[in-house]
Amino acid sequence: MSKRIVIGITGASGATYGVRILNLLQQSDYETHLIVSQAGKLTIEIETAYSADQVAAMADRVYNDADMAAAVSSGSFLTEGMIVAPCTIKSLSAIANSYDTNLLVRAADVTLKEKRKLVLVVRETPLHKGHLRLMTLAADMGAHILPPIPSFYHQPKTIADIVDQTIGKIFDYFGIRHSLFRRWGECHDEDDDCSAFGSKVIKGRAGGVP
Repeated sequence: MSKRIVIGITGASGATYGVRILNLLQQSDYETHLIVSQAGKLTIEIETAYSADQVAAMADRVYNDADMAAAVSSGSFLTEGMIVAPCTIKSLSAIANSYDTNLLVRAADVTLKEKRKLVLVVRETPLHKGHLRLMTLAADMGAHILPPIPSFYHQPKTIADIVDQTIGKIFDYFGIRHSLFRRWGECHDEDDDCSAFGSKVIKGRAGGVP
């Protein structure tokens, strides 16, 4: 059975992160289960070259955010974890407070209660104390808070390089083998295998930023 991973896309700016993750995971052994909020669908069409339907077609399974009886709403449905990219403050708040108002939040809550990996790519700036408190609450419950903050030691040349570096950090957390960015002190050639994880290497550059 393929490894399953749940992908959530909310309405925060940065829809390209979720779309690019789906695009890259098509090269992997992972079976992707996608939930997109209504605001997320709107942001996809504003910020990317894709329609919401085209993004849905990248996933193996797609769920309606209002379907609280979907497979991913139960802890008995086995997954490797969940990525919410991007994650709005509203969704962060619901997850941090176990307020399972929709399927995306319920799936994240299930991920936490089953002690699986949950990555929240929180996309907001500046942050006030309430935002920081919510991130602390979520982190205390086991969420991995991973804002899309770029590094520059790998000398990115395009927006795609910046996006892929953040996604590479997400994949590292899940143990997904990739070569999306040049690692500090390891790689000096973009054709190097820059990782030591998993069974398939996900290559960067192909497709670029959606």
